[in-house]
Amino acid sequence: MRLASYRDGKGSARLGAVLGGAEVVDLRAALAGALAAAGEPDRSAEAIPSDMTAFLVLGEESLVAAARALTFAAAPGREALRSPLAGVELLAPVPRPGKIVGVGRNYGEHAREVGGPKQEAPRIFLKPASSVATPGCAVRVPAAVRKPDWEAELGVVIGRAARDVPEAKALEHVAGYTVLDDVSAREFQFDIAPPQTSFAKGMDGFCPMGPWIATPEEVGEPWALAVRCWLNGELVQDGNTRDMIFPVPALVSYLSRFMTLEPGDVIATGTPAGVGAFRDPPRWLRSGDRLRMEVERVGVLEHSVA
Repeated sequence: MRLASYRDGKGSARLGAVLGGAEVVDLRAALAGALAAAGEPDRSAEAIPSDMTAFLVLGEESLVAAARALTFAAAPGREALRSPLAGVELLAPVPRPGKIVGVGRNYGEHAREVGGPKQEAPRIFLKPASSVATPGCAVRVPAAVRKPDWEAELGVVIGRAARDVPEAKALEHVAGYTVLDDVSAREFQFDIAPPQTSFAKGMDGFCPMGPWIATPEEVGEPWALAVRCWLNGELVQDGNTRDMIFPVPALVSYLSRFMTLEPGDVIATGTPAGVGAFRDPPRWLRSGDRLRMEVERVGVLEHSVA
């Protein structure tokens, strides 16, 4: 499934599933219809909360209910349960994550373009929930920031609480995958001592995310997914998750040794080579720029710079 948070034409927050790439199903309404058709009591509000984090907390129960709702809505004659995707306002799939844990220099080629010693453990920073922005947004860079940069990334959304999880079981705690841009004010990351990486990456709107969560059965194993970024139509990043120094299971396991990963938390797994800071000359985001970021089998995130 591809699970989406969105607002309908009346401005109400909904939890949906994308059908066929062009429509979105209101999962709660579809489940209510499925239960009514089967003569069962209506428990749609409890099974399908309107908030993605609450939905993920319910675990397998919510996913089974969502699959039933999607199957019901996909049948001929039930078009009323579906809306054109272009006619709704997509939100970040997890609009308010408990935490966003970022991983720096996690692709071999990117680590080489940055330079420095080989990392023996993941390089961790945090982005606040207030940095999350919607698909299609225009990121407002603070006027005082002079070196705004882009980073296309695979985002991992946690579905089950994880604490001291071995790598072999790490993917059991993953609800799915999304696309995000780890926007960064490089002067705070590289030009001052000590570096302020979390601040550089944690400003308002510096984490556009979406367009949805692609569940593991939709994506498959995350070992070899193309990660690309286009800036104003020019391909500027062209990497693959096979180049990750610390793959997804290693990251989940490592982080869970130090903090409990909770449903709705997001791991920003790092970016491939090709960001603006390490070009010759460096290239910074400017007002009017348009970015398109794609992770294979996950989705396409587009946004602009205000």
